[in-house]
Amino acid sequence: MHRTYDDLTGFDAEDLRTEQQVAILPRSHPLAARPALSTADLRDLPDLPAARWPRVDGTYPDGPGPEVRSQAQLAQLVALGRTVIVIPRSSRTLQWPEHVAVPVLDAALATTVIAWPAASTSPDVARAVRNAVSAAETFAASRTA
Repeated sequence: MHRTYDDLTGFDAEDLRTEQQVAILPRSHPLAARPALSTADLRDLPDLPAARWPRVDGTYPDGPGPEVRSQAQLAQLVALGRTVIVIPRSSRTLQWPEHVAVPVLDAALATTVIAWPAASTSPDVARAVRNAVSAAETFAASRTA
């Protein structure tokens, strides 16, 4: 889960990684050739309106962008030149050959977290959380060494 995107109400969470965000654009879009973007560059793009995810109640916010229900659908819509997304840099694994990832310099940093139900007393959940935190710390240390 990611802070800024996911609702963590009712969950306890441990931060794993904080990172820059990137815009995933269709390779053919003019902004895809830039080395970096700002949020202003991405605001109100008439040819690439922001995708709309359903609210908790299943309704969609108003807007011109396509309604999406899955990451695969979203990736396809980017490849077709119908929308743009801004995601944490490590989420580029969603990137297809038809996509380009461009850093968004002034986007809020995104924090990846591991989350679990706040009332959980499961030793297995506690072990999974400890392992995820340890792996994140090991990864961070290897990147600074």
